[in-house]
Amino acid sequence: MLRKWLPWVLKFALSGFIIWFVLRGVDLGAAWERGRSVVPAMFGLALLLCLFQNLIGALRWRVALKALGPAPSFLNAFLMLYMSMFFSLVLPGAVGGDAVRMWTARKSGLTLVHAVNSVILERVATLLGLFFLVTLTEPLLFSRIGDNPAVYVFPVLAVLGVLGVGVLMVLDQLPGRLHRWRLVRAMGYVAGDTRRLFLSPRSSVAVLVFAVLGHVNLSLVVYVLALGLGMGVTFVDCVVLVPPVILIMTIPISIAGWGVREGAMVTAFGFIGIPPEQALALSVLFGLTMTLGTLPGGLIWFFVRGLNGPATVAPEGASLHNGAARPEAWHGDRKG
Repeated sequence: MLRKWLPWVLKFALSGFIIWFVLRGVDLGAAWERGRSVVPAMFGLALLLCLFQNLIGALRWRVALKALGPAPSFLNAFLMLYMSMFFSLVLPGAVGGDAVRMWTARKSGLTLVHAVNSVILERVATLLGLFFLVTLTEPLLFSRIGDNPAVYVFPVLAVLGVLGVGVLMVLDQLPGRLHRWRLVRAMGYVAGDTRRLFLSPRSSVAVLVFAVLGHVNLSLVVYVLALGLGMGVTFVDCVVLVPPVILIMTIPISIAGWGVREGAMVTAFGFIGIPPEQALALSVLFGLTMTLGTLPGGLIWFFVRGLNGPATVAPEGASLHNGAARPEAWHGDRKG
């Protein structure tokens, strides 16, 4: 019982500590009044954009699924992703939601390898898209941020991200005697699937475009809310500052990112001179819109009893039922 509940207690405690740490230097009265002043129409538009975010996510994941083998219909992919987004609210970070997505994908008829690797590589593409977007847009804020060492973080992460994908592609080149270990075989599966996705111009471009589009859409959510609050920020400000906040939110150290998001938002928007109480009000409203936009996923989980399988024909060397897909992925797969 202690092992079961201790992680949750620690995460609630950490979320509470971070919220206290952020709030101790903020005028809560001013933040509350600022939050109450949001224009209802702008809040509604932000909520619609949050709902649209799930469509973008389903499109991005389905590109990865199709690159690796049989793929469920767009509707099924959308439903599975929406359910996983709901569980990201109630489980730590994005990790719990991704585990639910892998599980539902496996139950829908995908192999275990296909289900797990498609989610892993979709997450890798999402991170790459974030690094590229911030790297390309942050020069637009140089005049406002000044000579801050933080501007070098994302160019470095973009380079490391590309190198990391390269490393993933060659994980199956380990000595053959090591393939008797299950972890090494799993790494081989990942290597083959990484090549299938990122060495295909059509698939790699599509998945990265949808990744960037998702980050731009979330930035637009924050910008719309900022307009509703009468804050003096631009869309470019949000495109540069919001993706790093989203990245920090995914760290599984709090419940649904609460506390971590507020601290990151206050810090990020402080770079362009936004007062802490305004940034805090913006962050809380952003969290509420994301929560409301994700709650329907719980209803889908409750009412959907089963999903149609993705396909009836597997690629050569794969099985839709035993999870032992594509053994060639860790025997070299020279053709990529």
